[in-house]
Amino acid sequence: MTICAGLAFNFLEQDLLLLPQKAIFWQQEKTLIAGDVHLGKVGHFRKSGIAVPRDMEQNDLAILSDLIDEYQPKKIIFLGDLFHSDMNADWDWFAMWRERHKKIEMVLIRGNHDIIHDSHYLELNFQLHEELLVGPFLMLHHPLTPAKLKQVEGYVLCGHIHPGVEMVGRGRQRITLPCFAFGAKQCILPSFGRFTGKVAIRNQKTDRIFGVLKDKVIALA
Repeated sequence: MTICAGLAFNFLEQDLLLLPQKAIFWQQEKTLIAGDVHLGKVGHFRKSGIAVPRDMEQNDLAILSDLIDEYQPKKIIFLGDLFHSDMNADWDWFAMWRERHKKIEMVLIRGNHDIIHDSHYLELNFQLHEELLVGPFLMLHHPLTPAKLKQVEGYVLCGHIHPGVEMVGRGRQRITLPCFAFGAKQCILPSFGRFTGKVAIRNQKTDRIFGVLKDKVIALA
């Protein structure tokens, strides 16, 4: 796989690369940040008798591996919903992937779909948190309401809602792109996993929105 260059974004005096693979590489911390990977979702649907191509999940792990090879992170922070459901056969692929990258520190901020017992993650040498303050950033899964944002320390990085931005073409064609949505107090990351949907979000005029195309990230007015 060819890694496409990310969009450099200096924010809060930190150098972030917004990647078209729908993750952030934080250069000062040598940390890769991704939300809503939803591993195990393919196995969950197949277990229920719904036909889904099995290689979709392995492709998400392959993309993570390619990002590791390209950026050499010391740490990966997953902003919740790493494994979609209860234990299924896809966990074995995940465990093999973790073994391949065992020297990298990995952190999971628990999400609503992270229902597998902590012991399984601990066996794979994961750190588990409900929230985590790293430098100027507070890592969460769920976005906070404006009222709650006033009560927390740090600028929030989160996921959960799989944000998208609707674009309208000259011929009135409409398309919803995954996006990074930077508001005044929090950024909502796009879902990393390919087997997920996206929801067009309502944003303020002061928000900075970055749409994700196949091979690049673009700043939108």
